[in-house]
This record gives sequence, C-alpha cells and structure tokens, in this order.
Amino acid sequence: MAAEVLAQGGAQVTVYDAMPSAGRKFLMAGRGGLNLTHSEPLPQFLARYRRALRHLRAAIEAFPPQALRDWSEALGQETFVGSSGRVFPKAFKASPLLRAWLRRLDSLGVKLSLRHRWTGWDEQGRLRFETSDGAHIVDIRATVLALGGASWPRLGSDGAWAEILAAKGVKVPPLGPANSGFTAAWSDIFRDRFEGLPLKGVALTSGQATVRGEAIITRAGIEGGAVYALSAELRETILRDGHATLNIALRPDMEIGELTMKLSAAKGKQSFSNFLRKAANLSPVAIGLLQESAKTSGSSLAALSPTDLARLIQAVPVQLTGVAPIARAISTAGGISFDELDADFMLRRLPGVFVAGEMLDWEAPTGGYLLQASFATGAAAGRGAMKWLER
Repeated sequence: MAAEVLAQGGAQVTVYDAMPSAGRKFLMAGRGGLNLTHSEPLPQFLARYRRALRHLRAAIEAFPPQALRDWSEALGQETFVGSSGRVFPKAFKASPLLRAWLRRLDSLGVKLSLRHRWTGWDEQGRLRFETSDGAHIVDIRATVLALGGASWPRLGSDGAWAEILAAKGVKVPPLGPANSGFTAAWSDIFRDRFEGLPLKGVALTSGQATVRGEAIITRAGIEGGAVYALSAELRETILRDGHATLNIALRPDMEIGELTMKLSAAKGKQSFSNFLRKAANLSPVAIGLLQESAKTSGSSLAALSPTDLARLIQAVPVQLTGVAPIARAISTAGGISFDELDADFMLRRLPGVFVAGEMLDWEAPTGGYLLQASFATGAAAGRGAMKWLER
C-alpha cells in the first residue's frame, strides 16, 4: 500500500520481499474468505482498536473502510457486506485482488525483488539484504518497513526485525500472540472424543466482556472466532495471574427460569446425556463440556438440581492455562511503540525510515479490523515517505 502511494506520487519504488512470491500472508488471510473490512459506523469501528485508537485514528480516518472498498472495486473486485456486517470481495478469495493489485503496481513502475531478506543497515546506512547470491546492498532515500508481526512465520513474518531495531535504540515491546487460541487441561476422554468439534451459538464471557459466536475444541484447548474476540483480555489475565476463567453459556437465548423448567421434566428411562440433548437442546460436545466441568469440580452432573444445572449450562467455567504459540496466532500483539514515531509514521531515531502494519504496537479483533489498519497505516507511511522525499 505504501508502494502504491509513493509510486502514484512520482517516486521510484522497489518492494523487497523475503519470500519467493508476493503477498503470501495476504493470501493466507483470504483462505477462508478475504474479510477486507467491516461495515459498522466509523465510531464503533474505531473503538475496536482499544488503547491504540488515538495512534491509529488519523490514519484510518484518512483511509476509512469505504475508501478501502472503493480501492478494491477500482481493481475490478466488487465488494459485498455479509450477514455479520463484514465486507468481502465478491470473488471471496484474495488471489484475484492480489493479481490485479500487482498488475497495477507494475503499471506504476514499482519493481518487485523477491527472495531478498532484510538484515539491517551497513556502516554507511545502506539497506542490507540476504539473497541466494549473497549479500545485496541498496542505497536509498527513504525506507518503509512493513515486515509484519511474528505469527505464521513460514509465510515470512518471523519478527526477526525486532532485534535489529532494538539494537538501534527503538523501543519494541515483546511480540505476543493476538487473536489466538488458549490451552486448557482437558481430560484424555474429552480431548479424544471432541477435538475439532465446534460449540455453536454460544456466548463467551471474560470479566465484563461477553461475545456471541462459535468456539472450537482443540487438542490443546480452545479457539475460534468468539475466543479471538476476547483474546486480549484473556491473554492479559493469564500473564497477570497465570490462568484465566472463560465462562461459556451454551444456551444464551434461553432464560434460567425457562431452562430450569425444561430440566425439571421427568427423565424416564433415557440416559442423562439423552435427557440433556432433548430437554436443553444440547449437542454432544456441549454435554461433554458439562461433564468435563463437573468432573473437574468433583461433582456429579446428574446429582445437580435443575436450577443448578441450568446455571451451569449458562456459565460453564473453563480454566485456561496458557496462550497458544504465536506461530499459530492470527495476528501479533506488541511491536514498535508509537512513542517512537512521529505523525508521519517515521521512526524518530532513524530519519527517513517509516513503519506500518503489524510491526506497530496495536491489535484488533478479527472482522476486517486487522486488514483495515494495515492498509491505512501502509498508506499513511507512504504519504509520510513522500513528504520526506519532497523535502
């Protein structure tokens, strides 16, 4: 995005990419449907960035969700709003958009140098790259670093840049997983039977925050869209206390009283699991989670009163013991402190060096917010670099 802004401004631009092809993480982002941005009103949209809002507001307001949709459509990729309010290209995938984008960059004269891994600067302040043919040195007038966080390192974003910039005195809070799964000490029986199965239509609560959606049982714990939305709060609690409790409402649309009445019906000769399936309309994995919770607390599920059982169904406590590895996280928390930047996204300690995207210390939930801020900060860094060149 920075390259496009600079090239349109008349600069000669080369994009150096460590990977054998361009946009690999962009393609991964679109593997299940490219969620470009979100359609909710801008005030609510901006609030998703939490404490980073004051640093990102100007960039996103300069390149808001509608501008991103217009940009996509100018590349021949019309967009639509899904039932959840998320915005997707009509082609749904990332590859048509990426191909059209690369054609546009080529027409603007942007050069693409692949298999060039940036390793810092030489003694003269020139960029140093590692290639299959050995070291490659480049003398430039302005640099935009858009090296990503540290999630999915096999796609190129391995976070190695953090040490390079820290050695220059740049403050880089530690990189950590964001929009990630969490570990839980499942029993072998629960893990073997329910690994990979979804808890659909549930409500997840951490502290004062509640999110509706879906969660998936993994071999190591739990993940999924609703979990990702709470990942910042859960991660911070685990870092502070060593663990966190995630409460799961299995029937969030049903009042406790109504559920208690259904659970007070005669069971007859049916098994307790079958009774729960019929009376509370619970899936096998939901019933398994209830049994797992009862086993952990040392109680018998069948011995609970209808009221206590209803309360458990609406708030099954899951003890989270840790955060899933950053290599499997959707995005990255931590990164370059905004205090290190000026208003044009230039590093104060390194004049002429601009940064954008997940390198910066911000995070956002899934739903289009990640890509929107990456696009917007890329455009802002490009504008900043253009001003630097013009000076």
